[in-house]
Amino acid sequence: MILKKCSLFILLFSFWFHSFSQIAETKRTFISHSGRVELLNDNKLILVGAASSVSFNFKGNSCSISLQSLVDHQNYVSIELDGKYVGRIRIEKGEIKSFPIEVSGKKKTHQIAIYKATEAAIGGILFAGTTANLVESPTPKTKKKIELIGDSITCGFGNDSSTIPCEKGEWYDHHNAYWAYGPILSRALDLDYVLSSVSGYGMYRNWNDEHIEQPIIPDVYENLNLNTDSSKPYDFQFQPDLVSICLGTNDLSEGDGKKPRLPFNEEKFVSNYIEFVKTVYKHAPNTRIVLLNSPMVSGEKNQVFIKCLKQVIQAFENDKTHKTIELFEFQPMSPKGCGYHPNIDDDKVMANQLIPYLKKILDEMSIHKKN
Repeated sequence: MILKKCSLFILLFSFWFHSFSQIAETKRTFISHSGRVELLNDNKLILVGAASSVSFNFKGNSCSISLQSLVDHQNYVSIELDGKYVGRIRIEKGEIKSFPIEVSGKKKTHQIAIYKATEAAIGGILFAGTTANLVESPTPKTKKKIELIGDSITCGFGNDSSTIPCEKGEWYDHHNAYWAYGPILSRALDLDYVLSSVSGYGMYRNWNDEHIEQPIIPDVYENLNLNTDSSKPYDFQFQPDLVSICLGTNDLSEGDGKKPRLPFNEEKFVSNYIEFVKTVYKHAPNTRIVLLNSPMVSGEKNQVFIKCLKQVIQAFENDKTHKTIELFEFQPMSPKGCGYHPNIDDDKVMANQLIPYLKKILDEMSIHKKN
């Protein structure tokens, strides 16, 4: 009799645990994420990379979201509500803070997406939960994917002076990755995207460092936080159909003009670039790579830049394993953002230049896949 009761208890416990697990799993599906993020328990996560995001659907006309800057200074997120940008939120340093979200209109359900406006180097932002009455999101349609690798231009550095003028505040007060050229073109082409970018970094040296005191993009790319902390590797579960690489602006720069700067080393740049392309292929073997020059580089420097990029492509001309590497050239511009960087309008110009080019490649890939 005791044995039968034990068996019944075990059966009931197993049923309860299975049901609880299903409920917990269902609750988790209510909250989605994208980009470089660190997943925690209880639907909490850390937004790490530029334009990484968390999103959910909810009922009602109001809710609040709980956020925390995980560094000893302010941080920023951009908010999208029902597919429309509604502004940027400043998160002061300190404890977890609650931010109210008000909704207007007659819709019964709404969608909110919270994007990290700053880059990985600024520090993480904890999403600690929401008071929203969550509802299950519709099954997302399958989208093409793109990863955008780059430096400050790709991060959205200095593009938003709408709340703090360029000459005021800290350098990260003007970040808005939501309006960087990559997210803009991704929304226009209906692509899922990831930004893997660090301001000031290059392919073999940085803006003001000869790869002596600071790492470069190839040193940090495989780490989640885009720094030298290899204890948290990036999982590369996001498998992009396209990868754009926009690096070289800092390699070709003169630095601050005070610190000693060696002449640009074409051989080292090309060699590092080739090895980095191999790293990208290691993690995304089926992707199509597009190399980009920079709208911030012009004249003789741009000629050298393009020559180097063509050498990188030539190194893979006999590669039968991967798709042909493409080259896209931005038109030079005089940027109007902070610190001689593009502002949001400039980012839109860059995106509009890239959109038809990338659309053509994506269309060709779709045709080839059907055949």
